[in-house]
Amino acid sequence: MKAAGLPVLALASFPQAQAPQPYYCERLETHIVRFPHVNVPHAHSFYLLLYITAGTGTHTVDLVTYELRPGSLFFLVPGQVHHWQLAADAQGFVVFFDTDFYLFRYPGNGLYAYPFFDSAHSPVLYLSQPETEIRPLFEQLYAEYAAPHANQAEVFRSYLHLCLELAARHNPAQPAAEANLAQQQIRQFGALLNQHYRTKRSVSDYAELLHLSANHLNALCRRVLNKTASTLIHERVVVEAQRLLSHSALGVAQVAYELGFDDASYFVRYFRKYAGTTPEAFRQQR
Repeated sequence: MKAAGLPVLALASFPQAQAPQPYYCERLETHIVRFPHVNVPHAHSFYLLLYITAGTGTHTVDLVTYELRPGSLFFLVPGQVHHWQLAADAQGFVVFFDTDFYLFRYPGNGLYAYPFFDSAHSPVLYLSQPETEIRPLFEQLYAEYAAPHANQAEVFRSYLHLCLELAARHNPAQPAAEANLAQQQIRQFGALLNQHYRTKRSVSDYAELLHLSANHLNALCRRVLNKTASTLIHERVVVEAQRLLSHSALGVAQVAYELGFDDASYFVRYFRKYAGTTPEAFRQQR
């Protein structure tokens, strides 16, 4: 049986009013109403841009939580895990695009060379307000997507390219070494955790994959996230267990199997220790 892991959403997960396209643009406030499942941790198989025009909130990308405020511009690559918590007044734009869609017109390494798509850099730019350079391009992307024309794909791709090129001007040429190294390592830990949480549950397992000592990884997590690495490991397992208990008909023993537990009774004790209740009680509360 294949394990039912963290959702990895494709563009097809976001039905479009028009014929399916390898790109998508919507106002944030409309997007979250149409697709409420995006409020829980998930990954994408495509690139994502998020531009905030109003309101506040937080956006967690691979374990690191960032502030949302007007002028925030986020960049996510395929496979990154994220979720957000938005204030009621949050507004902005979301843009999705497949790799091939962009490379069709702009081939080569340009897409991969943008600093904000590199894990050594922060995935967010905080643009000063009022910002009159990049925001109008998002408004044009939305207008173009909302009113399709025969050459919509080419025009949309051109606006997208301009957004990325202008955003690159605002990105520091080199990351601030110490701060960005810590966040880079945390993001790498988050990515490894999402990949291996069913089979690796010790800090030393992940420290070895990161070429760090277990003590160093724990100190890093405490400094950046105010949590130990072991706490983050247990939280990841419990979050996945809660997702399966809430959104599947699997029995407790089957959930234990999906999460790599050989003994269902041990899984029940593990869940109760870190979630504060039994799996059955949790399911009945939903």
